[in-house]
Amino acid sequence: MTRCLNCGAERDSDICDACGLGSTEAEFSLRRKLLNRTAVFLLGAIAFVVAANRYPALELDNILIFIGVLFFVTLGLGMWVERRALRHAEVEIPKRIYYGLIPVPWLLAVLLLANGAIDSSPAHPVEARVIGKFSMPGPVQSRRLIVDSWREGRRVERIPVDRQDFDRINTNDVIVVELHEGLVSIPWVSGVSRE
Repeated sequence: MTRCLNCGAERDSDICDACGLGSTEAEFSLRRKLLNRTAVFLLGAIAFVVAANRYPALELDNILIFIGVLFFVTLGLGMWVERRALRHAEVEIPKRIYYGLIPVPWLLAVLLLANGAIDSSPAHPVEARVIGKFSMPGPVQSRRLIVDSWREGRRVERIPVDRQDFDRINTNDVIVVELHEGLVSIPWVSGVSRE
């Protein structure tokens, strides 16, 4: 006994009793759903990158690494489900896992936006010395000031900054980082200035 690729109901014959589709039609239906949900997932990943840059978290690099790993794992799972569907193999469990991962970038984007937009905590100025600078060109440009850490157990902090701050601040400058606690306790940077 196998499950229908379209609705997941158990079926004994080529035609599913629950949805009325044959194996080939169910395969096409599943592939169409996978394509549509993958598009929603990709838009969510773009929304996450935009949200992450609007109120940049202090741990932005680690957050971006996490979403990158999640992105490739989810796409890989979607491709695996599609390949199994081509062979008319059982896909119900990986399909449900894939469908469950689709809204994750959207939820994380909303979480980061709410963390900064609704945060009413006052800015805490923190002094730090710039020990390096990092700039990554491309469609989604990234600029960081690498500063001595003020947190215990860390050597450096990577502070996301805009182009103007990146250009006017030099190595060995002492800067003041405007740090907010965040609505959900994810510290974020509202700006930097020279001491």
